[in-house]
Amino acid sequence: MQVSLPKTTCVHNNTTIRITGSKSESNRLLLLQALYPSLSIENLSNSDDTKVMSKALKSSSQTIDVYHAGTAMRFLTAYFACQEGRDVILTGSARMKQRPIGILVDALNQLGADISYMESEGCPPIRIKGKALTKSNVRLKANVSSQYISALLLIAPSLKNGLVLFLEGKITSVPYINMTLNLLNQIGASTSFEGQTIVIKPLKTIHSQQTIVVESDWSSASYFYSIVALSPKNTCVKLMSYKPQSLQGDSVLVELYKAFGVQTEFQDHSIVIKKTENPSKAHFEAQLSDAPDIAQTLAVTCLALGMGCHLTGLHTLKIKETDRLLALKTELEKLGAKVEVTNHSLALFPNITLKENIAIATYNDHRMAMAFAPLALKTNLKIEDYLVVSKSYPMFWKDLELLGIQHLK
Repeated sequence: MQVSLPKTTCVHNNTTIRITGSKSESNRLLLLQALYPSLSIENLSNSDDTKVMSKALKSSSQTIDVYHAGTAMRFLTAYFACQEGRDVILTGSARMKQRPIGILVDALNQLGADISYMESEGCPPIRIKGKALTKSNVRLKANVSSQYISALLLIAPSLKNGLVLFLEGKITSVPYINMTLNLLNQIGASTSFEGQTIVIKPLKTIHSQQTIVVESDWSSASYFYSIVALSPKNTCVKLMSYKPQSLQGDSVLVELYKAFGVQTEFQDHSIVIKKTENPSKAHFEAQLSDAPDIAQTLAVTCLALGMGCHLTGLHTLKIKETDRLLALKTELEKLGAKVEVTNHSLALFPNITLKENIAIATYNDHRMAMAFAPLALKTNLKIEDYLVVSKSYPMFWKDLELLGIQHLK
């Protein structure tokens, strides 16, 4: 199933788009709510991943299928490991069964958990026999995925003796770790993060009813930054609801898109993004180890503007919904680009002419569909398996229509 995106010369100016809560914040808060029921959450993400997470936490079934939801797989592994008396099988899609989870499983087993593999060593599906985890010291490789770290941190306050986590190697995606720690602090947990060590003290209960409002998703905002960057000068789009001091690493968009002539103004829980000038440079560089989810959007933006780019810090992209580096290379080259990738970087060479009527494969990856959609401002194209966007942003295509970008089924 695919949609066609006819070339659109410009978008409707001064359009307001309402984006629901951050998937990253929502899934963390749902786990904390399961541990501390007096916590209330507002503006939850309406993404498939958050729905999967919520359903799994409420389920009494032995077998829980998270489909493509990698965050849910990692967070739920930690959650069920400390649920005394639960016996759970966590499984997922064919791709999920290829995605590594051994580093997290090893760390939890060090703490006294009982987790075993049911098919391939180091990958789901896994069987978890919930236990009271009384050990508190654990070591974890920190250069693979910050979600392993956050999974441990989220259950840490509920453990009898808390947690002392020693991180080995270069720490990846630090903003996501800080997001987790900030949310723990908001519910009253005591935390410290110094050097390579994180300490979480036990927190038995939240003493009073508490409500946390989830900020809208910055990853979802990235596609509108790309649209504005590809639009004529003075194009303006308003996105709700955002704040200047965001917990989300992808808020770095505010600074990165200045290179494409896009400025951001914060106004009463919203951002106004405006194209103020054309890019002054033909080459763009960014180190994205703290915000790898916007790599696809940035690469497509550069392609559409005829710019070259060199994006680094992308080592985590190989274990996402697909190997995003290889997928990016394949799809960009269909459009006429020259691309080189390593295990941690992507280089795109300047190309002025885009091929038309190309069908973009999405590889079961929501970000592939959404990152390439802004190219409708430069050429006719097709997006295959377009409904994959529901994983993180179910309203994406309707919101594009508000801007005047039509999709024909």
